[in-house]
Amino acid sequence: MFEKREILHRAFIVFTCVALSGFALSAHGATCSTQSQMSPAQRSTFTGEAHTFGAIVQSGDTQALRAKILPAIASDFDGIAATVTSLKPLVQKATMTVDTVYLLDASKDAPGAERTQFFCGSPIVVLTFNGIPPGTYALVILHATGVKEPQQISLILASAPGNQWQLAGFYAKPMVHADHDGLWYWVEARKYQQTKDNWTAWLYYHIAEGLLSPVDFLSSPNLQKLQQESQQAHPKDFPAEKTQASLLLLTQHPCAKSAGELLLCFHPGEARRDERTVFTGIEHRLEVERRRFAPVVSNVVPLKKQAQRSTVAHWHSQSTCAGAR
Repeated sequence: MFEKREILHRAFIVFTCVALSGFALSAHGATCSTQSQMSPAQRSTFTGEAHTFGAIVQSGDTQALRAKILPAIASDFDGIAATVTSLKPLVQKATMTVDTVYLLDASKDAPGAERTQFFCGSPIVVLTFNGIPPGTYALVILHATGVKEPQQISLILASAPGNQWQLAGFYAKPMVHADHDGLWYWVEARKYQQTKDNWTAWLYYHIAEGLLSPVDFLSSPNLQKLQQESQQAHPKDFPAEKTQASLLLLTQHPCAKSAGELLLCFHPGEARRDERTVFTGIEHRLEVERRRFAPVVSNVVPLKKQAQRSTVAHWHSQSTCAGAR
């Protein structure tokens, strides 16, 4: 067993300093303020809001959460509430600390903008959002530590009338996996890559990225370096680049239904007995329980017959004693 080490979370909050900084700070675009650029009153406000939401998660008080939800994401409340409920036993006795706060001003953005980017601080932190309405937002990252499974909780807050802040986004990710943090997996991935064990290295790189990145819309030099090293370790015989193969990662960690694009339900296998007294295999059944995004419907008539969509899949495994059939 490796001794647990303190996770150096700020390693991945050092971001690219690019030539776009002058454009990003323009009065005609979205702007960002770091904690050091905020007034004491602003820092106090966001710290207070962060601890309020942290207390809600620790108590599992979904009714209090509902009262602070932004109406625009009310349809996702069930998924967020499910995440809060699943997080409660993990963080109930944790120490909540505010790790990072960014104040995001998109009030001057044109309505309907497909993409909004915020460039924060120096070195520059890059946050990229798709389709957010004009307004003022904040990104607050909380760390729940001092427990067996530390968590990082990211909140997007939206400014509301009456000097109120409402929850516009909720993301929760573990900070460790199998008692090790992201930096440990990064170091181990490099060791495996040096020994030409690219499959293991590539897997460890992906685990490291998942643990070190609090949200998917955040970019940094360290994360970019991690991704570049992962690409270099990409197994040459991995079929994804040449075929339509998909990589499915199964985890024991609970997650919000609203956080995933596709929610699959694996039903318990049923024993097959093609012979009356002989166990011949297992019948498996997989069902699509929920899709976050509906398939795009096209008005174009295809020239070739399209594959039929199905939400249920069946297959079976066969025991060795059953022989070929």
